[in-house]
Amino acid sequence: MQINRKLLLLLFLVFSKPTFSQELTTKKISEQYPTTTTWDFICENYALTGITKIQIAKTDKGGTLKLTVQTTNPSFKIVGTLYVYLSDNSIIVCTDKGIQKNIDDQIISYYTFSAIEMNKLKKSDIQSLRFNIAGNPKKFSSQIGNFSAFNKKTTFKTDNNTNTVMYNTAKEIIALYN
Repeated sequence: MQINRKLLLLLFLVFSKPTFSQELTTKKISEQYPTTTTWDFICENYALTGITKIQIAKTDKGGTLKLTVQTTNPSFKIVGTLYVYLSDNSIIVCTDKGIQKNIDDQIISYYTFSAIEMNKLKKSDIQSLRFNIAGNPKKFSSQIGNFSAFNKKTTFKTDNNTNTVMYNTAKEIIALYN
């Protein structure tokens, strides 16, 4: 009986170590730098919630974008190239660095921006993002594939509604540097 406990403990430590080290790396990124508020972009073709949470942090070498989506399958990941479309009709292309984590029913991925790209983000609002969710779907699970998240606060608009319908992302990013 004593040998089985030691064997179980040894197996737990061997298979858990990569998870713990990855968690510390991503946790360090999200806690160490000042960030914008979280923006809830509308993702109309993602049937589970229709919301993609976006947050940008100022780092020593530029910035980091945190992209969060709810899921029914925690093995799914946001992977591949991220396209950031700006209001001045330019595009920032971010390559996947493999910095990801899953917390409960959310999948999170981090993408880095250079100092030049952060300067572009200060001058022009983010219009939309294009990203990819990958995994092995099961019956009644979240969607996988390519998705677009749009800078909209709501999908519904009335003539009497005078509220801003988009997030002023450039203004918030400028505030990070003041």
